[in-house]
Amino acid sequence: MSEVTYTAVATSTAEGRNGGRASSDDGALDVTLAVPKAFGGAGDGTNPEQLFAAGWASCFVGAVRRVAGAKKVPLDDLAVVAEVTLHHDTEASEFTLSAALHLEATGIDQATVA
Repeated sequence: MSEVTYTAVATSTAEGRNGGRASSDDGALDVTLAVPKAFGGAGDGTNPEQLFAAGWASCFVGAVRRVAGAKKVPLDDLAVVAEVTLHHDTEASEFTLSAALHLEATGIDQATVA
């Protein structure tokens, strides 16, 4: 059985992505949410897809660094770009998400990365 190390708690209020707020229980995160311009909104705040992409990219950077350290692979520079896409099926009136992670690492060869 695994041990619980940490649980993040966040709350979204009001209209959610349409002018609402998202905040963490410790106060470290407190952002205004907005519908992105690409989705017909004003784009005057962050949106849930950006938050998801930032969180996933950050977690994956940590995971890659941990594995690289355990395998004694030096990393000169490392970045993870997360692309989170919101899809709207207008016929079914449903929304889905897709995501892709892109690892950018310098100082190591492709065979080591694979």
